Amino acid sequence: MPAIPQLLPRLLREWLGRTFHRRGTKDLGRLGDCIAADYLAARGFRRLGANVRLRRGEIDLLFEDPDARTIVLVEVKARKRRPGEARPIAPEAAITARKRAKLLTLLRTLRRLNGWEDRPARIDVVGVEWPADMGEPSVRHHAGAVRA
Repeated sequence: MPAIPQLLPRLLREWLGRTFHRRGTKDLGRLGDCIAADYLAARGFRRLGANVRLRRGEIDLLFEDPDARTIVLVEVKARKRRPGEARPIAPEAAITARKRAKLLTLLRTLRRLNGWEDRPARIDVVGVEWPADMGEPSVRHHAGAVRA
């Protein structure tokens, strides 16, 4: 076993590496949220909120559809392709059955809290994907992607 003075720098480097990796992922997520919000706003959606926190979770983006009636909860998934990745998986494919159930619960709660029960509502998913060199991202909007 290495002596404590030799072990500490290695452990510190490993810990810092994990911290920076997590922070980088979080920053990528925030950037993805901003790009998705701009994308939707350019298409006539009206922004109602971002990072809306409820007791059961957080909503990435909240918009009103261009029809000026429908409430749209938006889940954003952002990812950077890895160099040499032959068949990349789309970021929006990361939405599991558990996540879908949580999003539906959040939407029901949000409608009840705001008195929006009489308004139509849906859950959209926006995938934001950067190439490995962090060039221009591709954005895919899936309206009504999550249903009960």
